[in-house]
Amino acid sequence: MERRDRTSLAAFCTADETLVLGAAVTLGEDAARHMAVRRIATGDSIRLLDGRGSVADATVIRLSRNMAAAQVERVSVETPLPPVHLLVPIADRDRMLWLAEKATELAVTSWRPVLWKRSRSVKPRGEGPVFMARVRQRMMHALEQCGGSWLPAIYPDATCERAMTGTADGAKLVLDAGGDAIMTALPSTAPVTLAVGPEGGFDPSELDALSLAGFRRVRLEGYTLRFETAATVGLALARAALHPLPGAV
Repeated sequence: MERRDRTSLAAFCTADETLVLGAAVTLGEDAARHMAVRRIATGDSIRLLDGRGSVADATVIRLSRNMAAAQVERVSVETPLPPVHLLVPIADRDRMLWLAEKATELAVTSWRPVLWKRSRSVKPRGEGPVFMARVRQRMMHALEQCGGSWLPAIYPDATCERAMTGTADGAKLVLDAGGDAIMTALPSTAPVTLAVGPEGGFDPSELDALSLAGFRRVRLEGYTLRFETAATVGLALARAALHPLPGAV
């Protein structure tokens, strides 16, 4: 059977399994349903991702309505992009899940939900271990579709103070309407940490805490953006700054 081009192969994230040459990997009901939609059959080629950089070419060896299995034929390890970390507000569940998808597509390195003071008025808000599992599942599906190989690290919900102690070294930016234009502040070297506030913005005391922790206030031009839109734009700009076009100054 002629092998499909690797970039066109359906991808499946097996984040709980290690991809080993020659091993058989069991996939669940969601994968089996996806294969049925894509008309994938036994003997067809697929891609497997472990979310930790390993990418495998595999062949479907068993397929039913409730499960599938594939044999690993080749494994390669891809280098992650320069790290960009996101402090995301605990906010509306659906909008957080939407952002989880987009952040994965933009290869965010880590996802840390923060309970800002103005997050407390949101109901229903996305927080806790059960919601964290939904975020992870949404990220896995996004990784399958976007051609990436690294899942973001997901950290537990944190207060402002706790989030500051866990922030990585490097450039730190906080989106705030009173800050400098973001294009004047974007670094060309990683790591980068981007903090995004809740609906209604940060409490002044939180901005003070962020400043003491080394965050620079930056703004996005244009209209006021929802948190998920602002975070997506900020991540895209950070990625572009770390990967300038050939010949760009």
